Amino acid sequence: MTFQALLVSKDEEAAAVLTPVLAGFGVTVVSCGYPDGICQLTEQKFDAVLADFDDPHSAELVLQNVFQSSSGNRIVTVALLSDKAKVRNVFGKGANFVLYKPLSPEQAEAGLRAATALIKRERRSSYRVPVQVPVQLKVQDGPEMEGILLDLSEEGMDLLAAQALCPSAPISVRFSLPAGQPEIEVRGEIAWANPNGQAGVRFAELGESLRTTIKAWVAANAPQLPPLDPEPVTQCKLTDLSLGGCYVQTESPFPERSGITLGLRAEGMEAQVDGRVRVMHPGFGMGIEFPAHTADERAQVARFIGFLTSRPGTVPELLITPRALTATSASDDANSTSDQLDDPLLELLRRHESLSQEEFLQELQKQRSSEEVAPA
Repeated sequence: MTFQALLVSKDEEAAAVLTPVLAGFGVTVVSCGYPDGICQLTEQKFDAVLADFDDPHSAELVLQNVFQSSSGNRIVTVALLSDKAKVRNVFGKGANFVLYKPLSPEQAEAGLRAATALIKRERRSSYRVPVQVPVQLKVQDGPEMEGILLDLSEEGMDLLAAQALCPSAPISVRFSLPAGQPEIEVRGEIAWANPNGQAGVRFAELGESLRTTIKAWVAANAPQLPPLDPEPVTQCKLTDLSLGGCYVQTESPFPERSGITLGLRAEGMEAQVDGRVRVMHPGFGMGIEFPAHTADERAQVARFIGFLTSRPGTVPELLITPRALTATSASDDANSTSDQLDDPLLELLRRHESLSQEEFLQELQKQRSSEEVAPA
C-alpha cells in the first residue's frame, strides 16, 4: 500500500528534510510551488498535504482547495510555520498538524509520526463495502423513517432516506447485515446530504464490541484486505488524569478533533478508553477528552484513577492509536455524561482556545498544585 503527499513550499531546505523522513514512513512526496500545488490538487489524489506558511495567503488557498475536494475530509494537512505565535491561527485555517521551522530531521520525524499513523488509519477507514439492506433511521427530534443502506465502512455509511436529511444533524440508524447477523444500532452525525435523500453518516463513538463487529464485517467483505492498523504512539507520558480527560506529553501529538484510543497499563491493571483530542501543542503534548457514553466506560477510568492513587509513584504505560481524523464532539452529544462532571481538567481542555500554550500549561500546573486532578 503506497501513500502520497503533496509538499507546497519554496523552501528547498525544508523539502530536503521532509522528503526522506516521509519516505521512511512509506510516503512519497510531490514537491512544488504554490500555483502548481493548487493545480496538483485538482489532478491527483493525495493522502496528505504540507503547506508552507512563509506565504500565508497562498498557503491558505492551498488548504481551502484541499477541503473543497471531494476527499478533503480524509486528507491529513500539515502546516510549516516559522512564527510559533501564529499557531492558533494556522489551526483555524484547517491545518491538522504544525511543524516549526527551521526543520531538523529529528523534529520532522517526531512530528510526522502521528500524521502518518493517521494517514494509514484514514485509508483503512475509508474502505467502503457496497451493501443494500433496509434501515430504520431517526434524526434527532424527528420521526422514524425508512431507508436503504448503500455502503458501510469502519467509520460511517452512505444511505438513501425516504426524505432529504440535514447535514450535521445527529442520527441513529438500525439495520441487520446479510447472512443472519444480529441487528445493529449506531449513532452518528450526518456528514453530507443531497436533496434526493442520499446522505453520508459519520459514526459517533462506537462501543468496543460494536466497532469490532463492523471492522470484522468490512474486512471480510472488502474486495481486498484493508491495510493493517497503524502502530500505536508509545513515546508519551501521562501527566494529568481525571474522569473527563487527560493530558499527555509527547513529541507526536494527534490533531484537535481527532479520535483516538488510549490504552493505559500499570502493574497488571489495564484500561482502554476512546477519546477526542481537545487541544494539541505541536511537539509537546495533547489534551484528550473522554466521551464515556456509558457508566461502564466511566467506571473503567475511575478504577484506573483509584489504582494509581493507591500506588503513589506508579508510572503507567501508554499506547495511543488513532481512530479517525475527525471525531464527533462529545460535548455536543446529548447522551454523553461529560457535562455532568465537576471536572476542572475537562473545563480547562474545553476553553483552551482562549489560552496560549504557556497560559494553558500554567493553568495545568496550578491544578496539579491544588491537587484537583489525579497524580500521574
